[in-house]
Amino acid sequence: MSQTTIGLTGGVASGKSEVARRFQALGAYVADADAVARELVKPGKPALAQIADAFGAALLHADGALDRRSLRALVFADDAARRRLEAIMHPLIRLALHDASSRAPGPYVIAAIPLLAEGGARVAYPWLDRILVIDVSRDVQMQRLMQRDAVDAALAGRMIAAQASRRDRLAIADDIIVNQGSMDALDAGVAALDARYRELPPL
Repeated sequence: MSQTTIGLTGGVASGKSEVARRFQALGAYVADADAVARELVKPGKPALAQIADAFGAALLHADGALDRRSLRALVFADDAARRRLEAIMHPLIRLALHDASSRAPGPYVIAAIPLLAEGGARVAYPWLDRILVIDVSRDVQMQRLMQRDAVDAALAGRMIAAQASRRDRLAIADDIIVNQGSMDALDAGVAALDARYRELPPL
């Protein structure tokens, strides 16, 4: 069982997944909210049925799988729809992440939670010992998001605006990695925090 749980978060396209992979390469266990969410909406899972009930069966492919692209377009165009989806998913994700984190091996575990600030931060996740925020400028987010997801500037802007502000994310941070430089700089930042986290006393 891990002694310390680190909440890893950041805005969309900030490089959270790259950071999580680097911690994992150094031996940290990573409990990933995105992976949990994908598991929760597989065909036959209760969360998928709740989404279909809330938004209509048109969001399902012919094979019963979730049409993620259509759902994303819907919730980023409609704040009420986004809040409804979050009300379905967030409690289930929190429960699964807590379970995975509490059973993880090693001196510390990384709980990768993209919507940590939006989902209540420490109020909703009181079992997090520290919060690490991956920080980038909005311009960098826009550029990366448009390239990564092949979306236009309007949708990219709505996706960023739907999340907590950069200021609000930084306000919950115990640790910060600014991910606007080289991969070598990112590696160095992760390595420094890995060393620090391994030395943290049991809480």
